[in-house]
Amino acid sequence: MNQSPATGAALKADTDPITAAWEQIRTGLRRDCGARTFDGWLRPIMLGGFDAGTGILSLELPSQFMADWVRTHFAERLALAWRSALPSIRQVEIGVGANSPRTAVDIPAPPLVEDAPESKGGLYAAQLEPRYRLDNFVVGKANEVAFNAARTLAANDKVAFNPLFLHGGTGRGKTHLLHAIGHEFRARRPNANIIYMSAEKFMVEFVAALRANETIRFKQQLRSADLLMIDDVQFIAGKESTQEEFFHTMNEIISAGRRLVISSDRAPQDLDGIEPRILSRLSWGLVADINAADLELRLNIIIKKLEALPDVAVPQDVVMFLAKRISSNVRELEGALNRIAAYAAMTSRVIDLDFVSEVLANILRANQRRISIDEIQGKVSDHYRIRKAEMTSARRAREVARPRQVAMYLSKQLTPRSLPEIGRRFGGRDHTTVIHAVRQIEKLRALDAELDADIRLLTRQLES
Repeated sequence: MNQSPATGAALKADTDPITAAWEQIRTGLRRDCGARTFDGWLRPIMLGGFDAGTGILSLELPSQFMADWVRTHFAERLALAWRSALPSIRQVEIGVGANSPRTAVDIPAPPLVEDAPESKGGLYAAQLEPRYRLDNFVVGKANEVAFNAARTLAANDKVAFNPLFLHGGTGRGKTHLLHAIGHEFRARRPNANIIYMSAEKFMVEFVAALRANETIRFKQQLRSADLLMIDDVQFIAGKESTQEEFFHTMNEIISAGRRLVISSDRAPQDLDGIEPRILSRLSWGLVADINAADLELRLNIIIKKLEALPDVAVPQDVVMFLAKRISSNVRELEGALNRIAAYAAMTSRVIDLDFVSEVLANILRANQRRISIDEIQGKVSDHYRIRKAEMTSARRAREVARPRQVAMYLSKQLTPRSLPEIGRRFGGRDHTTVIHAVRQIEKLRALDAELDADIRLLTRQLES
């Protein structure tokens, strides 16, 4: 950062308090994030310049990759920590420092591309996110097929499918699985050439190779991959020359017996602007969808996340509140937990429902999709083809009683209504009737695959 004489004087004057504050912040980060994350990603941060006029402090890292990772995962936390420690610091910029020490990242992977241009895979050697592993991917009914397929492709010497096509909405874990496949594949084949890149980067690099007359090098590097992973393939829609190269790259990888993994936000048949021959090739392998996480999976994700934050005390009612209220995607749920942990650490406040509602006000408003009991009754009645009036009737025939129990169960799972209130909405029934219905459906879900599928479908429809 270029500094004026006034800025330089301000920097010198503020050196001691800034350094002291940084030591305090580093101690807190190591405590809250754990030694592994801190040593790998946060310890290498060096203090840059401070502009007293704008209140901007520069933090520097050894490489662009590390700077991008810290900016993505810790920018808000670092900014809050600095503002709390020194109010004169109004903004934090995270970048690459020319004089920063080259600190190795403590992960079982080859050196970063910036530091090892001659590493296997050359310019496109995989830069895998160290947090994304198979063993910390939380599995539920919404994603178990995709997870098992990912594990099989990464671990087995022979697989019955190639390529693997993963699809699902934003924030459901596609990128996590891609990086996890890479880690598992590398662990079993240390000398393997693994390439991971977004479809957008594929397009940009291909166009750049065309302009520089280096298409042969581009083709050779990508087609030599033992495992090639392309994320968000929908971004090459409408790009004819890129699709031509992508198609031939796919064919080369598959024909050579190497492995290909593709991800997208939708199924192959729903991809507009992609050539039919590419869609056909993608469909030859295994197509695995990742559905929206149900309540049970969201609860398990929160529990797993909290295991990595042992110093963060989150009561059970807050866990349930988060699982019910943040249902849009897993990424947003994890982000909410990170924000809660950061704000609690910086303000020394106890995490309770009032605190969470205050800190996550914007996120909660965005997830305000309120499901009503009336809506549940209507959706269940339509699904089982009975009159909605039967939800409140006294009839006990099985064809009516079972859908009514399903609706009670969903009302308990998807709304904040109390048991007595749910009972009143079902024809003035006692709360013990609701308890019986919930327990009965929970028991039957484990025994009756068709009923379980019905409830998962109804839940997705109601939450969408």
